[in-house]
Amino acid sequence: MRFEGIAVAVVAIVVCIAGKNAPALNVGDVIVRIDSRYYRPTEVETLLGDPTKAKEKLGWVPEITLDEMIVEMIANDLDQAKRHALLNDHGYSVAVGKEN
Repeated sequence: MRFEGIAVAVVAIVVCIAGKNAPALNVGDVIVRIDSRYYRPTEVETLLGDPTKAKEKLGWVPEITLDEMIVEMIANDLDQAKRHALLNDHGYSVAVGKEN
């Protein structure tokens, strides 16, 4: 994907599609758009966490990397979209959570 625009007008656009995992997408589709309704009143430019305290006090250590978590989240969303499409193709009305 490529990003175009400035500040709140930035969009992400599909530049290529590999494989059959995104049958509803086309090259040139806008897949990410900023929605100012979701800005917090005191939005900060950078949110940065430090897990040191959790590691020291709780013995917590991450089990997966950020990249692995992102892959899992995308796979889950894709799986849900495929199930929704299958049910829809067979005439079932499926409620989809969507912000208006």
